[in-house]
Amino acid sequence: MRHGKKFNHLGRTASHRKAMLSNMAMSLLEHKRITTTLAKAKELRKYIEPLITKAKEDTTHNRRVAFGYLKNKEAIKILFGEVVEKIGNRPGGYTRIIKTGFRLGDNAEMCIIELVDYNELLLKEDQPVKKSGRRRSRRGSGKGSDSANVPVAEEVKEEEKPKSGKKAKDTEEAKASEDAEKKPADSAPESPEASAEEDSDKKDEDKKSE
Repeated sequence: MRHGKKFNHLGRTASHRKAMLSNMAMSLLEHKRITTTLAKAKELRKYIEPLITKAKEDTTHNRRVAFGYLKNKEAIKILFGEVVEKIGNRPGGYTRIIKTGFRLGDNAEMCIIELVDYNELLLKEDQPVKKSGRRRSRRGSGKGSDSANVPVAEEVKEEEKPKSGKKAKDTEEAKASEDAEKKPADSAPESPEASAEEDSDKKDEDKKSE
């Protein structure tokens, strides 16, 4: 009968469940982060956090107790070595569970379980940002100057446009006057008196020849 057995059996027998949690604990110590279902992660947290607390006191007895759970010498070295050096100052709460959604297929709720002090991104966010004593509003002044300069520049451009039109007209008139001066005097139309004199000269020459 299962009276009073309130922990999650995870649908496995006792031997299967112990072996699975032992393997998951070794993977977590080795990789510092694993992805699994939320139910398994919660059980793994209950399994590994007491072992990390025992590892704070490095004695032969505690190493043998931890080896009875993990059954792996390399995992014991990692637990009593680098993990305790980094996490040993904490009074508890050595792991963090981050939910990642639901798995396709059986729609199981998935999560990431990790050792707290190995997440560098969250550690950077937790660090306080140093504020400088001086406060300068450079951005505000820069924006104001830019906005002030824009209409002035537009007005200058608008003033330049009519001036350029007047200059073009002046240059055209000057060219026309120069062309009129350059024309030779011969091209001017002959007066009627000069043409009459020429006709009389021709008639005199014809009479002499006869």
